Amino acid sequence: MPEILLTGFQPYGGRQLNPSAEVVRALDRTQIGGCTVRGMLLPVSLGAARQPLEDAILEHRPALVVSTGLWPGEPVIRLERVAVNRVSFEMPDNDGQRPLDESVDQEGPVARAVTLPVGQIIASLREKGIPARTSDTAGTFLCNATLYRALGACEQLGIGTRCGFIHVPYLPQQVAELLNDLSNEGRLELHQRADLASMSLDMMLDAIRTTLALSLEQG
Repeated sequence: MPEILLTGFQPYGGRQLNPSAEVVRALDRTQIGGCTVRGMLLPVSLGAARQPLEDAILEHRPALVVSTGLWPGEPVIRLERVAVNRVSFEMPDNDGQRPLDESVDQEGPVARAVTLPVGQIIASLREKGIPARTSDTAGTFLCNATLYRALGACEQLGIGTRCGFIHVPYLPQQVAELLNDLSNEGRLELHQRADLASMSLDMMLDAIRTTLALSLEQG
């Protein structure tokens, strides 16, 4: 049976949860559009994340590759449209590395465009009552690097594998913990924080399933 490669990230930045990891765990080995979802958790490490991702794409030759990641403070499902050949970390990865203004791939192009039907997906998600928007920047942390690498591996595969990236918000329990931390610290008023948006796991899963199904239909 054809496969979908769905990736997420392990927790990072002192957080105990990463919503993208919960999405991958929930959808791993499920079936969508006649394909089996192969879930894969990537380490939050610029060095260690590359080989497992590229090996999985080249070995399993998936019909579709979709990566997911957390964007703290994002209030909606966010579909990225482009990855740039740049890494510049605001905080260290889980290996303690913090590259600044470096290339993802010194021999790669300046940018790579995703190959999902982004406009159609956004319209379908909104029709279902799921807030969603497009984005022209995946940042310069691991999410962008993963999308850039995945697109490159799909190009190398040469069989028309579609590839894209989805940013998801915090889970509600994560925001509840943030609110508790703010209250206990007593250092910032709530209106000074811009990272308190959240979305239920069920809605995230609905969004990801819809994205995968539509991407397969348009493949």
